Amino acid sequence: MKKFFYYALSLTLFAFFLFGCGSLNNQKKLVVGIDEEYAPMGFRNEQGELVGFDIDLAKETAKRMDVAIEFKPINWDNKIVELKTGNIDMIWNGLDITPERKKDILYSKPYLDNQQILSIRADGNLKIKSRKDLAGKIVGTQAGSTSETYIIRNEILQNSFAAFKVYDTFKTAFEALESGAIDVLICDEIVLRYEISKNPNKFKIIDMTIGDATEFGIGFRKNDIALRDRVQTAFDEIVADGTARKISEKWFGANLIKSNK
Repeated sequence: MKKFFYYALSLTLFAFFLFGCGSLNNQKKLVVGIDEEYAPMGFRNEQGELVGFDIDLAKETAKRMDVAIEFKPINWDNKIVELKTGNIDMIWNGLDITPERKKDILYSKPYLDNQQILSIRADGNLKIKSRKDLAGKIVGTQAGSTSETYIIRNEILQNSFAAFKVYDTFKTAFEALESGAIDVLICDEIVLRYEISKNPNKFKIIDMTIGDATEFGIGFRKNDIALRDRVQTAFDEIVADGTARKISEKWFGANLIKSNK
């Protein structure tokens, strides 16, 4: 009887690992964590629909994988926790690839270049040509962003500010800049240029960058290598056949997709 019990148990465990792991690697639905106020990567339009550059890329990738997709708004500052606890399967929303994040996140190949630039109000007369000109200014950015990490790690620069403020979203950060709650906003270049294209009379760009240039990637749990590879294969297909280029041209008027050849 014991021999039969252990034999049955072994078969059960074998079936679990064989079919259970297979189902994980071939899941039929992807839950994507996003910042729903991060135009033009992912945001809600006037009808309340989730739209954006990364939204379109993710939808097309899921279509090629023959899986359903769900976009789940998250607090961007908690994105790694959301990923690790399984509340989301991946992060696809203007996610910078950084050495710090690589400790907790498995990335796809980079698909877009990014850098941090500065903005002030269009009617402002601030003379900012270098980092030293930020002394005495109230500077803001988004919580959990690459900009926040850079400023926090550069204490001398941060201590030169009159104040350093962080906001839950870039949308609220832009509102703070417009209202005068901050003097300068540090922001992803792609996001800032899109915002200025929509509101040319509200904001203007300062011709300087903060920190190093970065790249956007899709983020996964460290052990989800099979899922990462499935997504990457499908994404590579939409790059190769020109679909990603068309999506880029729709949102930016140019093909900004990086070549991974």
